[in-house]
Amino acid sequence: MNIQSILAVTDLSGQGNRTVFRAAVLAAQHRALLKIIYAPKDFIACENADAGEGVRRLAAEVHTRFGILVKNVSDTSGRLEAIAEEAQWVDMLVIGEHREKSARAFFCGQPIERLLRVVPCPILLARLEVFHRYRRILVAVDFTPESRKLVKLAWSLDSDAQVELFHALNTMHEGKLRYADVSEQAIRAYRHESMRDAHERIFSLSDSSNARRNRVVAAIGKGDAARQAVVQQQHANADLLVVGKRRSSAFTDFLFGSIAQRVLWWSSRDVLLVPHDLRIDPKTEVAASSARPIRREQVAVGQRRRAA
Repeated sequence: MNIQSILAVTDLSGQGNRTVFRAAVLAAQHRALLKIIYAPKDFIACENADAGEGVRRLAAEVHTRFGILVKNVSDTSGRLEAIAEEAQWVDMLVIGEHREKSARAFFCGQPIERLLRVVPCPILLARLEVFHRYRRILVAVDFTPESRKLVKLAWSLDSDAQVELFHALNTMHEGKLRYADVSEQAIRAYRHESMRDAHERIFSLSDSSNARRNRVVAAIGKGDAARQAVVQQQHANADLLVVGKRRSSAFTDFLFGSIAQRVLWWSSRDVLLVPHDLRIDPKTEVAASSARPIRREQVAVGQRRRAA
């Protein structure tokens, strides 16, 4: 994935600014444009007279510290819709952990969950202190065609990071076999075959890049996919967990939830949520970006990119 622009959301608090610093680290790695937009912690739209100046000062600090091109978004209303609109024009959205306590959050989901339904790009939930680049990235795969996209995206995030692929075997089928009075020997054979098939598939995913093969490891767990992915992230000491998310309505999410949603709130580290319909093919991205109309934006600092 070619990351050319990143949007970071901050409420100008210490935690909010750490979100911006994480986005700045990624922007510096990819020589990408960083945009900064203000939103209050609870995302309740309100006019903050000091927000514009605060964002400009933060943009100047980030430019000086990281040497990247930074733009501040002039809209300081704090509306979730404003963030969603701005995110239509970037390759990644970086947001901190904002918990909203309201009836809307209960029925429609937290702000990041609502953004997932309308934002076309991956969303990074940044929780960790920004001391360094991502050193170890865990990718949760389910062997659908979208899994290969997740792996490619993880590889493209940081060329020096170690990437670990993880798959959790579903144990529900074993329960069904036992319920049907299938012999223990047959269940063990089924378990062995499932494990062998998972190893072959996960090797196929890791084998698709010769350049990264030596820094790709794999692990297979058993049980609930979301819980096992979070446990593996802790066990592997992974800074970042990458997980895919199918687009669904608020009603569907409310009734059934999703693996991505559970991972999002069970994990205590950074999580990158990737929509399944994301296009990461370079040719497709170029065609899509060339079709976008040019927009006027307020430049905060760094009028030109630094020479590589």
